[in-house]
Amino acid sequence: MEYTVETIIANLKENGNGKALEQMQHFGIKAKNAFGVKVPHIRSLAKEIGINHALACELWKNDLHEARLLATMIADYKQITPEIADEWVSIFYSWDICDQCCSNLFWKLPFAYEKAKYWCIQEQEYVKRAGFVMMAVLAVHDKKAKNDQFKVFISFIIEGSTDERNFVKKAVNWAIRQIGKRNELLQKIMIDLSLQLKQSKSPAAKWIASDAFRELTNSKTRIRK
Repeated sequence: MEYTVETIIANLKENGNGKALEQMQHFGIKAKNAFGVKVPHIRSLAKEIGINHALACELWKNDLHEARLLATMIADYKQITPEIADEWVSIFYSWDICDQCCSNLFWKLPFAYEKAKYWCIQEQEYVKRAGFVMMAVLAVHDKKAKNDQFKVFISFIIEGSTDERNFVKKAVNWAIRQIGKRNELLQKIMIDLSLQLKQSKSPAAKWIASDAFRELTNSKTRIRK
């Protein structure tokens, strides 16, 4: 089957689900135009299509939520320039489009670490979230990364920890937890950082620190020698 924007939208519409659409709204997914297609179906469709960057770009231009999710799964990261990455991030409007784009595509970029640092100091809520999500996703997927590449994020995490916006503080928390799970040294560093943030006057920093500390010191999470 030849996939075009039109055939893909028809497929997504056919597989839309009113209950799933309600669940999206319940979980804070802000999508003005969506069919309520579940992510497993979108991933299955992406697998059938394969990498198709031109089609991904066309889908990204469409304001249909699921079309943009699919775009993040079939885009070719080798054709994403820093300018294109900034352009895509600038239209993030919901936590799931942010997280899917970072998890499926952006972490693979050769300039991913620089973008993590750049985005996390921006004011726009979902751009800032993207910076911290990148830190978390890189900690999970970039197996060859050195500890120093994550230590550099500490000052950015401290600065971002006082942001009271829900989707930002949750991303900061996610970054601490995932970095801390990489190895014993980073775990100790992130536990110490959590203890430091616990002393903050910021309610957001206190919540971030308490939640991260709880997980990183949990017996099931602790990295043993």
